[in-house]
Amino acid sequence: MTPTPLLTPSTLDLDGVLRAAEVVARHLPATPSWSYPVLDRRVGGRVVVKHENVQPTGAFKVRGGVNLAASLTPSEVRRGLVTASTGNHAQSTAYAARLAGTRAVVVMPTSAPAVKRDAVAALGAEVVVHGPDLGASAAHARELAERDGLRWVSPGDDPAIVLGHATLHLELFRVHPDLEVLFVPIGSGTSAAGACLVRDALAPDCRVVGVQSAAAPAAHDSWRSGSLVSADCRTRVAGLATCAGYALPQSVLAAGLDDFVLVTDDQIDAAARVLATDAHTLAEGAGAASLAALLARPAAPAVSAIVVSGGNASLEELASLARG
Repeated sequence: MTPTPLLTPSTLDLDGVLRAAEVVARHLPATPSWSYPVLDRRVGGRVVVKHENVQPTGAFKVRGGVNLAASLTPSEVRRGLVTASTGNHAQSTAYAARLAGTRAVVVMPTSAPAVKRDAVAALGAEVVVHGPDLGASAAHARELAERDGLRWVSPGDDPAIVLGHATLHLELFRVHPDLEVLFVPIGSGTSAAGACLVRDALAPDCRVVGVQSAAAPAAHDSWRSGSLVSADCRTRVAGLATCAGYALPQSVLAAGLDDFVLVTDDQIDAAARVLATDAHTLAEGAGAASLAALLARPAAPAVSAIVVSGGNASLEELASLARG
């Protein structure tokens, strides 16, 4: 099987997002986006919270799976799908396979939380645990694609997935066109790329800021350097545990992202506790990263938004909340 080629920004556009929105809307209702007075007071400005934690798989990535399912050819449906993921993309691919009526094989690293492995299996996918990190899992998944003729689903370089993820920002900017800053967690960068695509059309004055764990800075380092790089992946935040930059989202982020900040895992844990207390929201680590970046700023924007990208908290994350 031929690996996904490097792609350019011309692969993605607003028309593609609008088409994806029509597909996604047939399966998923729009998620809420609103503010919480206690959180606003803590931050010092109005904060719009985009609740992707209420999706049926517990994370925004299901949008990409729904759009992917609609884009599969009859040949791809016959062959089946294979991917690698720490959890949320895995569930998205499993969801896509179930919608399309095809097989899905998901390779997950040993570091992936058991709750996410169980969720993938519950959607009907075959779970293969292989390797200590996502890089090793992805290499094994590509080997399976070659060996078994499966359709490789890249976590970051598949246009159908990026366009599906962009639909969350279409919903957000349509309801809140007055945002000054949008903070988006970045693992592969697909959501942030989608935010840039939609922002340019609907809210050009809004700044888009990417957020990643300092213990897994591959996307951050790729954006800063202007080339795809790999980096150590030591974070305990599964949703941000990517080991290398992805070509397609980086091609959009290069010109569209206004800033990219790193936060510590401890800051992310603290932000998850704030979401639980001030916004009555259970967020996994990746889902709390946006707020961690906002809380770290010396002064808050008058109106900002954070994306709670997922709520699939592991038992360890839940225990951390209790300790706080």
